Amino acid sequence: MYKLREIERKDVPVINKWRNDKTLIDYLGAPFRYINSEVDSKWFDSYMANRSTAVRCAVTSDDSDEILGLASLVSINHMNGSAEFHIMIGSSADRGKGMGTFAVKEMLRHAFFNLNLHRIELSVVDGNERAKRLYEKVGFVYEGKKREARYKNGKYADMLMYSILKSDFLKTEEGV
Repeated sequence: MYKLREIERKDVPVINKWRNDKTLIDYLGAPFRYINSEVDSKWFDSYMANRSTAVRCAVTSDDSDEILGLASLVSINHMNGSAEFHIMIGSSADRGKGMGTFAVKEMLRHAFFNLNLHRIELSVVDGNERAKRLYEKVGFVYEGKKREARYKNGKYADMLMYSILKSDFLKTEEGV
């Protein structure tokens, strides 16, 4: 149904469109700001130059190479065996169809079985109930709240912190 592949330069215009979609960005931890295509082109170049500390994958359908979502492991720390996870599903029409669940599970498999990481963490804007349900469903554990940690839409929002350890993942159906 879905597959992952490393992002390519051809994906940058679509990612740039998503990053300029205020409705989408409202669900994410980042503040909304206008980002021109040159900035995202440099972002891609920076990623390509620093692939030892990040893995950025396009989520596509099995029958098309068109990017539908972006799933990333960033701030990879090989000494501590840790990384941060981020995900973005571009179109509201593609949300709620299992793509996010697929991408999270596949990225966790990659993190734990290919990169030999031990801990993956993430943060969720308080109020993003769909994301919270997804992360808890795949085994992430709520660790706490960073109060008023992000400025979004003229006010400060709490960020909810989650993590999953390799041992947690191994207890799930996907980790067996």
